Amino acid sequence: MTTTNSHVITCKGIVSWGKGEPLKVEEIQVEPPKSNEVRVKMLYASVCRTDLLFANGFPIPAFPRVMGHEGVGVVESFGEGVTGLREGDLVIPAYIAECKTCETCMSEKTNLCLKYPLSYNGLMLDGSSRMSIRGQTAYHAFSCSTWCQYLVINVNFLIKIDPKTPLPDASFLSCGFSTGYGATWKEAMVKNGSSVAVFGLGAVGLGAIKGAKSHGAIKVIGIDNNPMKAAKGRAFGMTDFINPEESDKSIAELVKDLTAGMGVDYSFECTGVPPLINQAIQSTKLGTGKIIQMGVEEPNVNINIIGLLVGRTLKGSIFGGLKAKTDLPIIYSKCKNREIQLDELLSHEIKLEDVDSF
Repeated sequence: MTTTNSHVITCKGIVSWGKGEPLKVEEIQVEPPKSNEVRVKMLYASVCRTDLLFANGFPIPAFPRVMGHEGVGVVESFGEGVTGLREGDLVIPAYIAECKTCETCMSEKTNLCLKYPLSYNGLMLDGSSRMSIRGQTAYHAFSCSTWCQYLVINVNFLIKIDPKTPLPDASFLSCGFSTGYGATWKEAMVKNGSSVAVFGLGAVGLGAIKGAKSHGAIKVIGIDNNPMKAAKGRAFGMTDFINPEESDKSIAELVKDLTAGMGVDYSFECTGVPPLINQAIQSTKLGTGKIIQMGVEEPNVNINIIGLLVGRTLKGSIFGGLKAKTDLPIIYSKCKNREIQLDELLSHEIKLEDVDSF
């Protein structure tokens, strides 16, 4: 089945034209969806640190890039081969697909689908784009561009959600918060009675705090150099707060001061700041400590290998190990039932047309 809205839509979106250049609101032409694609009218979007990396050309300098990968919208039209969706359905775009048939989708070891792989090139699966600016090809952030009034996305990266879901909650859960929550659940598998350190208390870090607490951690240490994050961390279950700027000791030393010199069972590094990765390693217990790395700031970092040779495990994580179609609905259900409350994540709102530059 195909919907009949086959015309090009001209709309507004936020665009990065190159590293170090200010983001600009531009008029963007969005083509109709092709086979197995859906055009979505965006209703709400949120900001993730990864967006700032894309704006500066990481990991691939593809410009102009239409920004944003967190958000929620409604189905405007779709191409041949799309099933299970109709116009007006509330949906979120994801950058991780789940075909449920490939080797990795059928495995519990990873969430990286082989049939519809994670992409950084900003193009559709056929290697082309559905967006242009004054005739010039425009690129996505991951599989979508949520800071645009309309986007086209492959249906396998789209998830239908309860239409009663508050738009801010839907947007936050489409990436940041869910990434942190999922890392405690699917990657570290936090045990009851354990101890946790979370580096960086943005949406990912606050998700890790909530996830750790929900899975039985009794000591949850939040680490951030912004003192305002202390209250936010406590709202999600943090038991202790460290502001590294308030002490001459290293973060690892401060964490050990709070854990009788032992360190924590799990560290969740959400910033990607290279020195903090080593601090996250050193903050965990000898022999058994597990470090989940979610943040990224540079493609190459120096790791103190001695910290790992003594039995600790460092594991990278994309989207917190969550399978988009299997696991995300569980987190949305927890939000609907008020087991997860996201009010503290919302700082302020602006309209797209009010954005001049950042």
